[in-house]
Amino acid sequence: MKIWEKIKRNLKLRNLIGVLIGAAGGYAYYHFIGCNSGSCPITSDPTNSVLYGSIIGLVWTIK
Repeated sequence: MKIWEKIKRNLKLRNLIGVLIGAAGGYAYYHFIGCNSGSCPITSDPTNSVLYGSIIGLVWTIK
């Protein structure tokens, strides 16, 4: 059981790292590229960009 617990802990850590990297990427996209007119639903607001990036980071780490 120790091996299984270690695998589960590493998966959670990997998912957390993916979410953090995705959030950072989402904010970076908002900050550097973004949408100045406000017509873009994801990139016109930093909260939406960070949430979208976090979801993409999580999906990227799930196999």
